[in-house]
Amino acid sequence: MSTSKVDTSGVFQPVCVPAPTLLSLSMKEVAIRANGIEFLSPQPRPLWTEMTVELRSSQESRPVRGTGVVVDCTGSRTTGYVISLMLTNLTRQSRERLNQMATLRTA
Repeated sequence: MSTSKVDTSGVFQPVCVPAPTLLSLSMKEVAIRANGIEFLSPQPRPLWTEMTVELRSSQESRPVRGTGVVVDCTGSRTTGYVISLMLTNLTRQSRERLNQMATLRTA
């Protein structure tokens, strides 16, 4: 018969993963960047938070939906927070529609 020590290191503790945040934004509220979007938020978002966004345009009947990760959050309570979201899960069709929305907005 052999004995063993009880693991007290905490390595085998369950990991809590928060549910992703869903955000619905108008194209007027969003700046489109090469790998993602920027928008103003009244609340700060922690870095590496996963978010699902729906971008709506008055010219498009369907929103563009994508998932991204917060890579930057700067600002204050009085001015609001600029959230930089790197989109990680966009299909080719969604990226094309997003680019179309961006060109329609600037035209």
